[in-house]
Order: sequence, then C-alpha cells, then structure tokens
Amino acid sequence: PPRSTLFPYTTLFRSRIVASAGMALIFFCLLFFSFLSATTPLPEIIVTLVVLGIGFALFSSPNTNAVMSSVVPKYFGVASAVMSTVRSVGQMLSMGITIIVMALVIGRVSITPEHYSQFLTSTDIAFGIFSALCLMGVLASMTRGRIRVMAGSH
Repeated sequence: PPRSTLFPYTTLFRSRIVASAGMALIFFCLLFFSFLSATTPLPEIIVTLVVLGIGFALFSSPNTNAVMSSVVPKYFGVASAVMSTVRSVGQMLSMGITIIVMALVIGRVSITPEHYSQFLTSTDIAFGIFSALCLMGVLASMTRGRIRVMAGSH
C-alpha cells in the first residue's frame, strides 16, 4: 500500500508544514526584492534567488501531493489539469500586475539609464504586491484543513 495509506496523518501534516515553510521562504525573498535599489550587492541578489528556488522546491511537491491526495484516482487527470490551469492563470495575472505597475510608474518610454529609477520603483511596488499576495497564501496554507477523500467515497 502507498505510504499515504499507512501514515495519512504524517503525510498530511508534513505536507502542510513543508509547503507553508516553502511559501514563507518565497514571501521573505519577495519582500527582500521589494527593497531593491541600484546599490543592492549582486551576491545578496544571488543568495536570495537561491533561497527563492529552495522555497519553490519546498512548496511545489508537497502542495501537489496534498491536492492529488485529496481526490480519488478516477479524477487524477482532472485534478492535475486544474492545478496546471490555476498555475498558468496565476502566472498570467502576475504578468498583468507587473505590466500595469510598470505602465503607471514608467509610462510609455523605453527603459534606458535615465528611467532606471522609475524602473526600480515599479519593481519595488510589484514585488511588494506579490509579497502581500504570498503572505495571504502562507496564511491559507497554514490554516488549510486535513481533509482526505477516501477511495470509493465518490
């Protein structure tokens, strides 16, 4: 039998905690990026990007496990498709937010050295928005229930 059948509470508990911890790392990295300046040292940016990658690694797998564990095998394809669609919609919304912020702060100009300060302002605002959204995600992840659909219940 699969591990989740033998230890369902351990799997769910770990999944929730690990995914939430990963999302918390992502939050702190996004928060760091919301304070970027022209003098931010490159090594700090590189280390933050590495930690951001670790946060995504900690979040993605347990989150996928939690979602796929909550459906009966008959609906694995549907659950996977919904997760993929939600991920794509999230990416598109993020790009939309970024474009709107940049359009409002920079305007219709090319990003050239004379506009770098406005560019940094727009990235700070965008990362601030994404930090706030991520914090809501951390809270939602921490408070999610331990609901598990039993095989054959649907």
